[in-house]
Order: sequence, then structure tokens, then C-alpha cells
Amino acid sequence: MAVPTSWILAAVLTDIAVYCVQGWRWNLLLSPVGSLPKLRTMQAIYVGLFANELLPLRPGEVIRSFLQARWSGVPFSVVVSSVVIERLFDGIWLIASFFVASFFVQLPELLVVGSRILAVLLVGIGCLLAFAIFAKDKAERWIQRTIWAQGFHHLLAALTSMSQSPSFYRSFLLSGLYLALQAAPIYFLASGFNLGLSLGECAILLVIIRLGAVPPQAPGNVGTFQWLVVIGVMLFGVDRETAIGYATLLFLVITVPLWMVGFVALLATKMKLSQLRMDAENEPETTHASTSSPSSAGR
Repeated sequence: MAVPTSWILAAVLTDIAVYCVQGWRWNLLLSPVGSLPKLRTMQAIYVGLFANELLPLRPGEVIRSFLQARWSGVPFSVVVSSVVIERLFDGIWLIASFFVASFFVQLPELLVVGSRILAVLLVGIGCLLAFAIFAKDKAERWIQRTIWAQGFHHLLAALTSMSQSPSFYRSFLLSGLYLALQAAPIYFLASGFNLGLSLGECAILLVIIRLGAVPPQAPGNVGTFQWLVVIGVMLFGVDRETAIGYATLLFLVITVPLWMVGFVALLATKMKLSQLRMDAENEPETTHASTSSPSSAGR
């Protein structure tokens, strides 16, 4: 089926906007501990996304954290913690969206179980972060008995700075926009395909895709992504053949531009992806732990 170019272009542009919002959120979250160049943040995000598309086990989060730490001077452990907070925010919005979606459509049992597991993990991570932030003295006493005391001291100070800043809460609200924007490419292509899906139904499809992508996948979620889209679209009465065509085009529209921009972003680092992964995974805490204080990072 021929899809008008205007719908495809709208889907591509809104997909790019998703990662612009992600960069904005990341800068907001880290703003109390360092001054971060916006273009560098976007470059780090796209290199990480590109790595996730090509390499197993999703090393992109570690790679983008490594690049951000190197370019900004913020301690690597602090940058990684900001990524964990991002994922916590995303998870909260996703679980809330899943809860709302469950009132409108009968969701697959596998996703229901997955959402419960994710909710438990989010509660666990949230409790640990809350303990580190709101019971800092107790956390520091416990940390003093570990061999990583110096590095964790900087991490606790940075977490406290981030959590006490208004930007922390603004970044949480931006996470809602970040998730909502991801429904836009789904909606534009569904309109181009004449599937008759409303924006709300496309939002439900997004929740299905995001929850299904939580477990470890093949690089780029190839296969799993298409299967989730087909299953989700068929819940709204679309025939299987049309659903497969739509899933294939949606995959290409949201991944091909990512590959292209990610490849250019990687070239700009003047490093090979394999070397970046090795450096990121072997990043020693002492490289950045010597920063005098969180407020001086990135100067």
C-alpha cells in the first residue's frame, strides 16, 4: 500500500523530536552538577541509540554515559545514575499509561505479567534512590564501610544536588512529553495507512511496544518490534496482512533515520564503536571521582 510522503515525513520529524526532548530532559536532570553542551548531549544520545541497534545487550546507555562524562567532566557514576533516574521516570509514566490503557482494551496476558514485574523493579530502584537522597547520613555511614567509599561520596552529593533542584521535577514532567511524543509517529503512519486508529489507540499501541521491549532483545529489537506492532494493531480490528505491512514500514521509519544520524554522530567522535564500548565498560571510577565537588563539575 502506498503511503503519502507527507505522513512519512511527519512521522520521521516527530521521531527526531522525541530524542530532542530526551536530550533536553537529560540536560535538565544533570544541570545541578555540570554545564552540558546541548549538541554534545544529542550526539551522545544518538551514538548510544546507534550502538543499541548494532550491538547485543544494549550497551548504548553505558556508551552515552561514557561520552557525556568525558565531554562534560561530570563523574561517570553520576552520569550513569542520571540515566537510571531517567529510566525510573520512564517506567513510572509507562506503568501509569498501561494502567489507563487496561480500561480501554484487553491487553495480552504476557504484557500484564511483564508490567507487574516492571512495577516491582521500579519500586525497588525508587526505594534505593529515596534512601540515598532522603537518608543521606545513614547511606554515607553504610558506604564508609565499603571499598568504594570515595566514589560513592561524590555520587551521593550529586544525587542530593539533582533531587533538590526544581529541574529534577521538570525533567520528570518532560518524561511524560517524551513518552507521549513517541505515539506521534505511530499515529501519523496509521493515518497514512488508513488504519482508522485514534490517537488514544496509538498511545495504547505504544505502551504495548514499550512494555514488550523491556526484556533483552536482539539488536534493534528486530522481529520482536514487528510482532508487538502486529499483535497490538490487530487488537483494534486490523487484518493481519495490513498489520504486517504497517509494522514493517513503522520499523523502517523510526530506525533508518536513527541509523543515519547515529552513524554521523559516531563518525564525529572519531572513534570506532567497538573501541567506544570497550572504553565505556572499562571506565574506571577514579577517572572522574577526583572532581572537587558536584557543583564544580563540567567547568
